[in-house]
Amino acid sequence: MNDTTKNALSKVPEVTFLFWLIKVFATTLGETGGDAVSMSMNLGYLVGTGIFSTIFIIAVAAQIKAKGFHPFMYWTTIIATTTVGTTLADYADRSLGIGYAGGSSLLFMLLMASLAIWYRTLGSVSVNTISSPKAEIFYWTTIMFSQTLGTALGDWTADTAGLGYGGGAMVFSALLLLVVAAYYRTKISHTVLFWAAFILTRPLGAVVGDFLDKPVDAGGLALSRYTASAALLIFIVACILIFEHRAAQKAH
Repeated sequence: MNDTTKNALSKVPEVTFLFWLIKVFATTLGETGGDAVSMSMNLGYLVGTGIFSTIFIIAVAAQIKAKGFHPFMYWTTIIATTTVGTTLADYADRSLGIGYAGGSSLLFMLLMASLAIWYRTLGSVSVNTISSPKAEIFYWTTIMFSQTLGTALGDWTADTAGLGYGGGAMVFSALLLLVVAAYYRTKISHTVLFWAAFILTRPLGAVVGDFLDKPVDAGGLALSRYTASAALLIFIVACILIFEHRAAQKAH
């Protein structure tokens, strides 16, 4: 393995239980944090998307420029993708009037297109091929689309499908368990399963986030979005500070 590939790999965390735990909390934070800006602050989905898109671009640029793996930088970028995903999905679903089904379909096509173009351009979508700024741009663009799709799927499941936040959480948790079972008991590509799990953790976080801050008569706990966001952020920071974070040494 050459030095360029080592440096690229060192910026991506090892995929462990801790990785997925922080990922779920980060996606939940994306929901409560995105709603706090667009709803609680009354800035609207478009302005919220503009704010978080700017943060996302700055975070990705810093991540690409970095020479090594920095846990705080990586998870800041992940949180940026999930907050912009929340406001962007809400804008597409609600402000543009295309609905949850329409928004989910559009975002799914964008996600598949991102993966297809990435694969066609570089020959692989696994993390061990991220050895250039172009590959990293594909990586973060795909993640951003997956986070946005997850928001739309979570809202569609909880609202349109009528499962509620608890039902939605059970559905996506069950699907994640199936992915875990497939990882250990089948020969399905681990890269495919990684992206499947990455996508599914977002709607799980979305429905959990909505459960925390939505009104009681809508099936939520009616917690303050600011309080919920602060608590989730503290948990993520604590996980980063307390537990060891190593760079990935092989493909997800």
